[in-house]
Amino acid sequence: MSKSGLYAKGRVTGFQRAKRNQRTNTSLVQVEGVADAKEAQWYLGKRVAYVYTAQKAIGGSKVRIIWGKVTRPHGKSGMVRAKFRQNLPPKAFGHSVRIVSSCACS
Repeated sequence: MSKSGLYAKGRVTGFQRAKRNQRTNTSLVQVEGVADAKEAQWYLGKRVAYVYTAQKAIGGSKVRIIWGKVTRPHGKSGMVRAKFRQNLPPKAFGHSVRIVSSCACS
């Protein structure tokens, strides 16, 4: 967890993919400080928030959030799979996400 204890940081590494196909409905997230699949188990079911800013303000705010959920570990290096309500845009690759342990997200 981060120093504040409210969320853990993660980084979007891409979509789940095979050699020729990619599954755009499942994103891969590397959680900071997680090095193996056993540590990644704790994050299963946690909510993930991709926070970004848009050009047009809606309700006085340019901040947008795409919510998702950690579904399962991916591989043995501590990476996890996450499904978002809307598929993440490819510009999110390499950007950070927040993994929240409990929230009142709608």
